[in-house]
Amino acid sequence: MVFSSHIFIFFFLPLVLAGYYGMLAAKTSITSRHLFLTCMGMVFYGWHNPWFVLLMLGTTALDYNLGKMIVNAEKLREKGATDAQVHARKKLGMVLSVVSNLAALAFFKYTAFGVESIQGVSDWMGWGHVTVPEFFRNIVLPAGISFYVFQSLSYCVDLYRGHAKPAESFLDFTCFVSLFPHLVAGPIVRYGIIAEQMRHRVHTVDGFALGLTRFGFGLGKKILLADPMGVIADQAFGAGDGSLSTMTAWVGIIAYAFQIYFDFSAYSDMAIGLAKLLGFYFVENFNSPYKSASITEFWRRWHMSLSTFLRDYLYIPLGGNRMGVSRTYVNLMLTMVIGGLWHGASWNFIIWGAIHGAMLSFERMMGKKSFYGAMPKPLKIILTFFILLITWVFFRAENFEVAKRFLATMFGMVQAGPTAALLEAQMLTDVKIYQFLLCAFVVWVMPNTQTILHRFVWWKAVIGLVLFVVAVIMMFTIGHSPFLYFQF
Repeated sequence: MVFSSHIFIFFFLPLVLAGYYGMLAAKTSITSRHLFLTCMGMVFYGWHNPWFVLLMLGTTALDYNLGKMIVNAEKLREKGATDAQVHARKKLGMVLSVVSNLAALAFFKYTAFGVESIQGVSDWMGWGHVTVPEFFRNIVLPAGISFYVFQSLSYCVDLYRGHAKPAESFLDFTCFVSLFPHLVAGPIVRYGIIAEQMRHRVHTVDGFALGLTRFGFGLGKKILLADPMGVIADQAFGAGDGSLSTMTAWVGIIAYAFQIYFDFSAYSDMAIGLAKLLGFYFVENFNSPYKSASITEFWRRWHMSLSTFLRDYLYIPLGGNRMGVSRTYVNLMLTMVIGGLWHGASWNFIIWGAIHGAMLSFERMMGKKSFYGAMPKPLKIILTFFILLITWVFFRAENFEVAKRFLATMFGMVQAGPTAALLEAQMLTDVKIYQFLLCAFVVWVMPNTQTILHRFVWWKAVIGLVLFVVAVIMMFTIGHSPFLYFQF
C-alpha cells in the first residue's frame, strides 16, 4: 500500500485512527493497541502480496528469539559458566542474527544479480553460456526488505553491545518491526531508540495536529514537486540512441536530483507525521542535503538514518579511523560501496557508492586548509551539487551502458541525432520553468520541514491542509504514484 493513494488516505488511515483512538478512549491496555497496530501493519504490508508477510514474520520471530538467547546468556553464570562462555553465547546469537538476515536479503535481492554477473564473466572469458535454472532469474524482491531486515538485525546487535533493553514480549517486537509508517521505506528506526515509546507514549492534541500537518506537507512535496520532476527525468532517461541533446540531458538529471530528494524526503515527512498520530517520534531523515558544501556534509544531511546505521554497524566495526590513514580510506570505500549495493543489485549502484567513497576519502585527505577546503562556501555548494548530479546518473540509469551514454551526452561527447531536436522541443514544452524555480527555491532558500514544523502554529496547519487538499485533487488526475525507494 502506498501513502499517496486513495485507498490509504480515505480508507486505511481513517480506519487505523478510528480503531486506535477508540481503544484509547476505552482505556484498553497497551498490549491490545499493539496487537491492533501489528494487524494493521500486516494488512498494509501484505496488501499486494500477502505471502511476503510470512517472510517478515519469520525474520522477526528469529531475531526475537536470538535476542532472548543473547539476554539469557547472563543466566549461564548461575550454572558456573565463565565470562568467556557467556560472551561466546552472546556473540553466537548476534552472529546468527546478522548471518540469517543478510542471507535472506542476499537471496531475494542479489541472486538474480549474481546470476547475471556470472553469465557476464563467462561471456567475457569466452566460456560460453552458463545454464542457470529460470527460478533464480525470477525471484521477486519483497517491498521494504532492505529496511525491515536492517531494523530487525540492529535489535540483536544492540542487545549484544548493551545499547538496548530487550522487548517485553514478542508482540511488542513484532509491532515495532511491522509499524506501518516506517515499514516499507524508513526511516530506519532502531529498537533501542523507540523502546521506551513501546512501553509508554503520550498522546496530545498538538502532537496529533503536528502529525497531520507534517503528513500534508509530505504529500504536497510528493505530488506537487517530486512527480512533475519525475516526468521530465523519465523522458530524458527513456530517450533512445541519438535522441538526447546535451541540454535535455542536463535538464533531465537536474530534474531527477529534485525528484529523488522530494520523493524520499516526502515519504520521510509522511512517515514521521503518521508516527506522531500514533504517539511515536521517529528520527529525522533529511536536513536540506543540497545545501551541503561537501560530500562529507551531504552524508550528514541525506538519508541520515541510513548513514548513521552504516557508520555504527559497518564503518566503526571495520575500524573506522582508528587504524591509520590508509585503513580509514579503505573503510570509507567499503562502507559506501556496500551502501551502494544495499540500494540495489546492480553495478551502477556499486559505482555510485564507490564515487561517494572516493569523494569522502579525497575530502578527508585534502583537509580544511587545502585549496578545496578553503573555497568560498557558495562555490563549494555548487561543486558538491555538480558531483552529486554525476553520481545520480548511475543511480537512475537502467544499466552501465545507459549511464555511460547519458554522461557522454551531458558533456557533449555524443553526436545528437535528428530526433534529438524533437525530444528537446517536447521536453521544453513540458518543462514548466516555475516548477524548476519552485524546486530550487525550496531546496536552497527555504528551511527544512522539521524546522518549519518544530511546534504547532495554526497558520502552518492551514498551509498543511491546503497542500493536502491540492495534492489529493492532483492525485485524481495522475493516478498511481509510487515512491522511488519502494524498489530498494
